Amino acid sequence: MAGIDDLPIRDELRGKSPYGAPQLDVPVRLNTNENPYPLPEPLVASIAERVAEAARSLNRYPDRDAIELRTELARYLGRSGGPRLGAESIWAANGSNEVLQQLLQAFGGPGRTAIGFEPSYSMHALISRGTGTGWITGPRREDFGIDLGAARSVIAEHRPDVVFVTSPNNPTGTAVDTETVLGLYEAAQEAGPSMFVLDEAYVEFSHRPSLLPLIEGRPRLVVSRTMSKAFGAAGLRLGYLAADPAVVDALQLVRLPYHLSAVTQATALAALEHTDTLLGYVDRLRAERDRLVTELRAAGCEVTESDANFVQFGRFDDVQATWRALLDRGVLVRDNGVPGRLRVTAGTPAENDAFLDAVRAVMKENDR
Repeated sequence: MAGIDDLPIRDELRGKSPYGAPQLDVPVRLNTNENPYPLPEPLVASIAERVAEAARSLNRYPDRDAIELRTELARYLGRSGGPRLGAESIWAANGSNEVLQQLLQAFGGPGRTAIGFEPSYSMHALISRGTGTGWITGPRREDFGIDLGAARSVIAEHRPDVVFVTSPNNPTGTAVDTETVLGLYEAAQEAGPSMFVLDEAYVEFSHRPSLLPLIEGRPRLVVSRTMSKAFGAAGLRLGYLAADPAVVDALQLVRLPYHLSAVTQATALAALEHTDTLLGYVDRLRAERDRLVTELRAAGCEVTESDANFVQFGRFDDVQATWRALLDRGVLVRDNGVPGRLRVTAGTPAENDAFLDAVRAVMKENDR
């Protein structure tokens, strides 16, 4: 049987590992930043009704441009003080990862480069390489914030075609302030001009407002979002972006035909009908996240401030041994490769209690 190295795979993909987190059957799974609350029954009923309706015409292709869905997503973004957008400023795809992939297909590619400030969402680099886009790693401070001066210098030096900034940042949970985002955007335009992608996958969990209003008057600024986290719909695989309509026009040059199925569109529309109920879980998860921060610090851990639905904690001399010790106690968290640190998703109160008990036990053992 041939191995991957026996195939004529592209050189930049050799030796790389696919994205993924362990999927293990344990009592407490807090490693993938999912919303722990199942969809409410009224929403399940709405989904069943809409999907049944869509099923009657599955012999036909779905709406290629997903106009109804994009219109409802625009309405959702505008309800919390965001800019009044139309469907022409919204694009949707199968998870925010496909949105990011389409952006790189349109604005990256061979001979072009993208930059991100790591540690950050690892798919930015993976999708860049997958589209033949060169990847540049920008610096972060010791506290995982972005040093504006240092970041501007790196952008000026490398003149990337695409700039990624994640706020709140995954895996650290840190948010990026408006001044920093504007400074980086200006630096990207002076060096490029470059496309600037602000990844706000976790913004609903932040105490800071979305930076979505910044897209007005900035045609190269894109805000990427998802329904996987705050909407508790990770299994739906629906991501979207807001940007100048010209960006949406550009993405239609690279999207696959009929890329969003009729079932996906119907399910997303049903979820948007229940926005108030679904976002009600966000307040619970914020409170649990803040409790995790307090309790982890009380247990002797160093904790990174978080605006997301997860918390980065440490420092551990042997991260893998600590990860294994927690797993042995029935709790699965994430090792993102950040030296000395692990990441835990905010779960239900009972799941968080089990996690905190496991951490205290491991810390006690480590002190012996």
